[in-house]
Amino acid sequence: MPESWLPIAGVAGLVLVVLIVGIAIAKRYRVAKPNEAFIVTGRKGKTSGDLSGQKVVTGGGVFVLPFVQQLSVLDMSSRRITVEVNGAPSSQGIALTVSGVAIVKVHNEDVSIRAAAQRFGSQQEEIDSFTTNQLSGALRAIVGNLTVEQVIRDRESFSQQVLESVTGSLSAQGLSLDAFTIQEVGDHGGGTYILDMGRASAAAIRREAEIAEAEAHRLSEEKRIHAETEVANYRRALDLRQAEILAETDRAKALSASAGPLEAAARQQEILAQEELVAQRQAALTERQLDTTVRRPADAERYRLEQQAEAQRVTAVKAAEASKAENELRGAGELALRSAQARATELEGAAEAAAVLARGKAEAEALQKRAEAYKEFNQAAVFDRLLETLPEIAKQLAAPMAGIDTLTVVSTDGAAALPKAVAGNFLQLQELIKSTTGLDLTQIVHQLTDSPTAVVPVAVPTTAGTSTNHA
Repeated sequence: MPESWLPIAGVAGLVLVVLIVGIAIAKRYRVAKPNEAFIVTGRKGKTSGDLSGQKVVTGGGVFVLPFVQQLSVLDMSSRRITVEVNGAPSSQGIALTVSGVAIVKVHNEDVSIRAAAQRFGSQQEEIDSFTTNQLSGALRAIVGNLTVEQVIRDRESFSQQVLESVTGSLSAQGLSLDAFTIQEVGDHGGGTYILDMGRASAAAIRREAEIAEAEAHRLSEEKRIHAETEVANYRRALDLRQAEILAETDRAKALSASAGPLEAAARQQEILAQEELVAQRQAALTERQLDTTVRRPADAERYRLEQQAEAQRVTAVKAAEASKAENELRGAGELALRSAQARATELEGAAEAAAVLARGKAEAEALQKRAEAYKEFNQAAVFDRLLETLPEIAKQLAAPMAGIDTLTVVSTDGAAALPKAVAGNFLQLQELIKSTTGLDLTQIVHQLTDSPTAVVPVAVPTTAGTSTNHA
């Protein structure tokens, strides 16, 4: 590189070094915002009271030395914290729910800023939880010393007690409580104590309003009556004054008329005559009005009512006569109908009785003829009838088994049990015939086979419905 370039390179290097140093200085110099406080650590305190090695900067700037100092930022803004305590018992044992709002911030003094930085540092959100816990405890303690009425009606004193209770603990942490306001006080867990208090107050206010309204109405009525009384007094005074004036006028007239008493008496007679005439005309007019408005309408109404009553009476009489005739005709018809029905029933009964009698006679004659025919039978005929009947009996005994498709016999005798069953049914039938008719089929068969001349006992039916045996 030529030697002429050496000065230029030196100047450029110097400028670069200055630029780097300037950038480094600019980066290490910090200016605090209005709501921030800088805490610079890494140096020893200058006074005996500043032993923490912390420098507090608010509203200004500070240069932080690299490697030996460190800067922390603390938020100085006010914090709005909502506090709610559930189930806090009052001095009366009433569980309450109390909610309030607190305004908290880091105090502006350096000592408080250092204390807040030491306790909260990089966890500044813990300020809210710490403040909430302190206020909750204070609220519970103060509510326990007050009645419900004191908590509701003296909220300012209540809030002041909370401020005084937590100010010391917050100041030790570098915090200050600017304000605390009770927002709401209510019953806890569905209680109605405060609601009942409100009802009592509302009732008292309503009662006072009604009393005030009644009092206002009374005063208004008193004023109205007083005004009407004043008006009546004025009217009475006016009437009295008018009467006095009229009396004075009459006296003056009488004095003026005393000069001509005869003329006045004549005038008075004329006046009386005219008044009498007017009275007579008025009486006649009143009599005519009474006749027009009262007597004639009353006579017309009486005549109308009499005619209406007569018409109703005639209508009722005619209706009764028609009803009587109708009832007589209906009774005669019903009597004839019932007589015809009785005669028909009598004839029908006689016909049925004749039919029953004829049927009985016919059956009796048939039975008699059958009995006579049975008497004429000989052994061959009886044997022939018996032989004709036995197949039919065997057929009826076997009929129940004819409708069986498949038959399974469970017996120690095997298939021989079936004929035994049929033979047993036949024996039962013989016993049934013997018990009901007196005929022994086995005896009859023996007699026919042993002696051709034997007489078979025959059951002859009688007309009475019973049977007798003939040898």
